[in-house]
Amino acid sequence: MQYRSDRYGNDISILGYGCMRFTRKGTGLDFDKAERELLRAVELGVNYFDTAYIYPGSEELLGKVLAKNNLRDQVNIATKLPQYLVKSASAIDRYFDEELRRLQTDHIDYYLMHMVTDVAQWEHLQTLGIESWIAQKKASGAIRQVGFSYHGGTEGFLKVLAAYDWDFCQIQYNYLDEHTQAGRTGLEAAAKKNIPVIIMEPLRGGKLVELLPEKGKRLIAEGAHGWSPAELAFRWLWDQPQVTCVLSGMNSLEMVEENCRVASEVEAGSFTEQDFALIAGVRDAINERVRVGCTGCGYCMPCPKGVDIPALFRCWNEMYTEGKKAGRGEYWQTVTLRKDPAFARQCVRCGACESHCPQALPIRELLRQADRELRPLPWRIAGDVARHYTVRHR
Repeated sequence: MQYRSDRYGNDISILGYGCMRFTRKGTGLDFDKAERELLRAVELGVNYFDTAYIYPGSEELLGKVLAKNNLRDQVNIATKLPQYLVKSASAIDRYFDEELRRLQTDHIDYYLMHMVTDVAQWEHLQTLGIESWIAQKKASGAIRQVGFSYHGGTEGFLKVLAAYDWDFCQIQYNYLDEHTQAGRTGLEAAAKKNIPVIIMEPLRGGKLVELLPEKGKRLIAEGAHGWSPAELAFRWLWDQPQVTCVLSGMNSLEMVEENCRVASEVEAGSFTEQDFALIAGVRDAINERVRVGCTGCGYCMPCPKGVDIPALFRCWNEMYTEGKKAGRGEYWQTVTLRKDPAFARQCVRCGACESHCPQALPIRELLRQADRELRPLPWRIAGDVARHYTVRHR
């Protein structure tokens, strides 16, 4: 196993254990199977374990395994405050104390504000005194480092990054999301501030393995190194020195051992032109199925009425490359739950976007089509209700 340093010089394994996808057994989790996988990961050098309050049974299982095997002091626990559920200052303590009980520990090594999509969510926590709460927990040793996990757009990420003196952050990042969500821009911005970056969804929930088009699979199979689709995706991430740790939701011993093998061999900056060409070819094979030829360049922005045109087209395309539910879910996270509305319905058809589009796309008409598919009536109603109870109450 190889390690990269956090902000204070502590070693973090470049492979982290994502604890969201433990194997289920009956109505709960398969403890014995998960225990074997976790112990093998520790044996092979993994020392960063990521869970969250809302992962069913995850915190309890991780805490039980660590306590039973006397491993708590050998590993780092990362878990998360469900900030989207927090309505009062007392709720912060209530959730945190429950997490300590579940994890059978007196401290959290890396504590995150979970699933931030907008700086307004952090501002809401500030009104509840979160900064003084963090300071108290750090002073007592109950929390070692504080960060946030992010699911919005690049601009929003940069605002959240600048809003507090964070110790670390967590972003969705892979070769298909290089220029979406926080993206490479966010990765490099964090690195410039000496803020470690933890990577989630390195395989897009397995989609960069299981749902690759046949052309993409063939390109990888014909590659010079004999890498699997998963190994290619992991190596692309670890080739970047700004990436501190990559999370993997490992749920088999074979997966643990294979990922640890790769994590022991990689070297930052070792990708060749041929390797980058392979990534580009696979990405192009995936994008051949897209609905609209938007490159996400952003020349159409800012929209005078606030429509997030690149985000809308990206999510629309995702409906065709990964499935309707995936695209709509992405739109829900990155647009629907923002404080400032950015929907296609705000378009007044002024045409300013089309005059700047390098692809000469008929954006105004495409916005209508995309909105109809991304927000059919049930999704539109659910989105309005969610905004009423989350966004408008911040």
